[in-house]
Amino acid sequence: MSRQLSMDTLRQNFWKEEYLREKMLRCEWHHKYGSMVKAKQKAKATARLPLKLPTLHPKAPLLPPPAPKAVPSKVPSPALEAPIRSEMYPVLPATRALLYEGISHDFQGRYRYLNTRKLDMPEMRYLFPITTNFTYGWQLGPPAKQELVSCKMCRIESFFRKNGAFALLDPRDLAL
Repeated sequence: MSRQLSMDTLRQNFWKEEYLREKMLRCEWHHKYGSMVKAKQKAKATARLPLKLPTLHPKAPLLPPPAPKAVPSKVPSPALEAPIRSEMYPVLPATRALLYEGISHDFQGRYRYLNTRKLDMPEMRYLFPITTNFTYGWQLGPPAKQELVSCKMCRIESFFRKNGAFALLDPRDLAL
């Protein structure tokens, strides 16, 4: 729908009157209902505030009944305690300390900890392969770096066909 460009004085006065009437309606509505709206907004804002719980002051600890001295107390040995079942080896204290230094946004804290853990091989982190996908990379050792001996142009010339994609193979192309 295109805009009408034929704006004469009569039409301009009509739009001016419409605009002023709408403005007056808004002012009247605000005068009539504005205080009620503000009261509702304040009630909703107070409802959104977190609930403050009363602080509990610590009570004096009750003294345990005195133990008979005739019976020697047994200290549980660490060998008798059940070991914690985990799929992973425990983290080194130096690596765990990275968690508490800085924040992830500054590439420290959790970010640095996870990147440090990622550098360890899976067999250094896990006791056994957890999923079947772990077996593909289990005990492979460090990756061997392969160096390319040839120059870039030599690789390009040996990779691409010299006679086009659909041409018959040239004997020189096969003798690579």
